[in-house]
Amino acid sequence: MSMAHLAQPEQQQQLEWLDGGTLAILLDGEATDGQLTVGRFDVSEGEAPPFHMHTREDEVFMLIKGSALLWYGDQEMQLSEGGIVYLPRNVPHGYRITSKKADLLMICTPAGIEGMFRHAGRDKATMRPDGFEIRLDRMAEAAEIFGNVIVGPPR
Repeated sequence: MSMAHLAQPEQQQQLEWLDGGTLAILLDGEATDGQLTVGRFDVSEGEAPPFHMHTREDEVFMLIKGSALLWYGDQEMQLSEGGIVYLPRNVPHGYRITSKKADLLMICTPAGIEGMFRHAGRDKATMRPDGFEIRLDRMAEAAEIFGNVIVGPPR
C-alpha cells in the first residue's frame, strides 16, 4: 500500500547532470511505491540530451522557467515558459534549452528512470572527482540498463 511521502528540499537528492546542470530527485520509486518519479532540472542554454526513447515509462515535462525546442518523433515544437508536454513511451524525443537558464519539472510513470540518472550522473553530496563529466558511454550504459534507447545525438 502506498503512503504519503514528504520530501523537503534538503532531503531531495541533487545530481550533477549534463553540461553542469542539476537534477533534483523530488520523488523516486522508493517514495512512491514504484508509481512515479518526479525530478526538477536546473539547466543552462544549450543543454540537450541525446535524441532518445523510453521503453518503460511515459514522461511529462513542464517548463517552469525558460524556453526550449522540443522534438517528438519528426515534429519540432517550441516549449515556452509555463508550457507542458506529454511524451508517451516508445516515441523518440529530445529537447534543447534556448533560454539562458531553465527550470524544468519532469514526471515519469511508472518510476524507475531515476536509476538511469543516478547511474550516469553524480550525487552532489559526494566529492567531485577531478575532470568529472557525464560521458556518452556511461549514458549509453545507463540507458540500456534502465530501458531507454539512444536514437541519435542531441538535436
